Amino acid sequence: MQARRASWKDKVAAPRDPKRVTLETDFAGLAAGTRMFVATPRIVEEHLRRIPPGESRSIQAFRDGIARAHDCEAACPVSTAVFVRMVAEAAWEDIRAGRPASEVTPFWRVVAPGSAIGKRLAADADWIAARRTAEGL
Repeated sequence: MQARRASWKDKVAAPRDPKRVTLETDFAGLAAGTRMFVATPRIVEEHLRRIPPGESRSIQAFRDGIARAHDCEAACPVSTAVFVRMVAEAAWEDIRAGRPASEVTPFWRVVAPGSAIGKRLAADADWIAARRTAEGL
């Protein structure tokens, strides 16, 4: 018997510890010496939920906000993108199960339909575009 594959919600809920590191070498567009915050999926989810309806953030602005909130110069571009995707997929699981968009984490405030993250999501690009339009984004 095969083990059940973890849902996106399970992946978001999995315990992880955030980290603050000082880069020893350049990494993903960040210079050596930068104090970088490595969030967790739950931290990313909390920050996404704080974006008010009718407002959006670029992924860069979103990362900058997380970094500032955690007393760092930058948030890890790689893990933040991965965690945004995890949170978006978890929200999409809820939507597919019948939960209204108003009750899930509003990933569309950071993820545009044609963005690198948006192209990878199970959520339909037209659905994301419609949510953004409905909020005036």
